[in-house]
Amino acid sequence: MIKRESSKQLLWGVIVETEAYSQSEPACHGYKKRTPKNEVLFGPPGHLYIYLIYGTYHCVNVVTNKTNFGNGVLLRSIALPDENERTASGPGLLAKRFGLTREHNNLKLSLEQGLWIAKGSSIKTMDNIHQTTRIGVSKGKDLRWRWYLRNSRSISKREKGDLCPSYSKAWQPSFNQGP
Repeated sequence: MIKRESSKQLLWGVIVETEAYSQSEPACHGYKKRTPKNEVLFGPPGHLYIYLIYGTYHCVNVVTNKTNFGNGVLLRSIALPDENERTASGPGLLAKRFGLTREHNNLKLSLEQGLWIAKGSSIKTMDNIHQTTRIGVSKGKDLRWRWYLRNSRSISKREKGDLCPSYSKAWQPSFNQGP
């Protein structure tokens, strides 16, 4: 994900952990019905759906699939080059580091808007992607709709038994892998 900051500098990092949500399952905000609060989730793909959790932390989702069907992908963690590996490792920390709040709800991801997702080339195979259950949900908790880059140290919470890689074996984004 890349954000053009007011100084015209680029803040960027590699998305290393996500969770998916669909109106067809009970953990999704659009499960029971469409409301003014979750309207963005039913909008066109490529827009941000941002909500406040626990009255404190913002969670950033990218609307996916199709218009009029509530689907989104929660961005759980981003690895940032030359920053502490925990800087954006969790939805609240990610939103804080990128300065994303409810004010950005329904923002279309695009160069023109100053926030976009670019295709990366640093992940060569899917062998490094680990699929597991989502975190912090009581309904639909057995769905294996969370993915993370196994060799990243920036994951918010690893699956039990999946040890964090040593510094020498960990993958870190570098400028030559950036935007």
